[in-house]
Amino acid sequence: MLTQYNLKMPHAVYGGENAMDNITAIIKARGAKKVAMFTDKGIEGAGLFALPEEAVKASGAEYYVLDELPPEPSYMAVQKLVDEFKVSGADLIVACGGGSVMDAAKLASVLVTDAYGVKELLDNPGMAQKCVPIVLIPTTAGTGAEVTPNAIVAVPEKELKVGIVNENMIADYVILDARMIKNLPRKIAAATGVDALAHCIECFTSNKANPFSDLYALEGLDLILNNIEKACDDPEAMAEKNRMQIAAYYGGLAITASGTTAVHALSYPLGGKYHIAHGVSNAILLAPVMRFNSEHPAVRERLAAAYDRCCHEEKTCTTVEEKTAWMIARLEHIVKHLDIPTSLKEFGVPAEDLEGLVNAGMQVQRLLVNNMRPVTADDARKLYQEIM
Repeated sequence: MLTQYNLKMPHAVYGGENAMDNITAIIKARGAKKVAMFTDKGIEGAGLFALPEEAVKASGAEYYVLDELPPEPSYMAVQKLVDEFKVSGADLIVACGGGSVMDAAKLASVLVTDAYGVKELLDNPGMAQKCVPIVLIPTTAGTGAEVTPNAIVAVPEKELKVGIVNENMIADYVILDARMIKNLPRKIAAATGVDALAHCIECFTSNKANPFSDLYALEGLDLILNNIEKACDDPEAMAEKNRMQIAAYYGGLAITASGTTAVHALSYPLGGKYHIAHGVSNAILLAPVMRFNSEHPAVRERLAAAYDRCCHEEKTCTTVEEKTAWMIARLEHIVKHLDIPTSLKEFGVPAEDLEGLVNAGMQVQRLLVNNMRPVTADDARKLYQEIM
């Protein structure tokens, strides 16, 4: 556990009933004249963009919509959108979408300059400086992108996803309005929800865990383990959906104070090369990696503490080993219940790609160093073999 730690957060977070209405007041308070609204075609097609758009309209500010962002975008696709944004002359960004949309908006907020672009930030993220304030509105209860200083982009030449991390990309304002996730398709709600689950349990068992991250990781884990199934299964379960949205935000805060581990590190090549959705990649690896990590005594102690906090049924487990086994079985049950694949066979990943996956996964040392149990190339090979 870290002996020195810090937590940087958005300037303001608005949640609860009709939280979207705060956008109008934010725009007026900032004196914004032109608003760039980031979203994607899927969000617009689902009718989710209407709520924030109406709130922006009500402010009287001019606005411009940027919605040409593909799923799981490459750094080149993000740069193209950023270039369009730069000529808009907007003085405030409002982003409504999932992790990719919010990450693109965060990058745009630090790229109103000719001194560097997305490619340069891949090599030197520290050079980024905030140029335009941002309002982030998540449409999933999962990525936590609304609160993190991270932006994830695909790097095709490396067949990998890479995180650009800079505290200047932390949002100025966040809107958590459960209406935005009410009609989310179950498949997407499940994958993004398990992404949030991974954030919480990874940060709680990370080498960088600390009192700040533990506070949010453990509360987020409790909320997710006890609400994710109903939130995904029942479109009318607004209380559970609201809890999932809060939990996803807590997961993002945990990342900001701590960091994810081998689940995320080994999942990045799956998205970078095979374009498997990020949440699905994490779901496939979640139980295998946590089982691998549970061989470390400190991880077992932490999983036992998570059991004590998160198990709301009759507590029949008494030993650390029993509590650890219960937690891992609970993770497996959730992934199975939500009908998320647990094998790469469903994505046509050939056995001969194994070494490429190992090499790519081992490049993500930024996250692997957070894993309490060290991960060697042979360990990574065995983990990938388990899911192939």
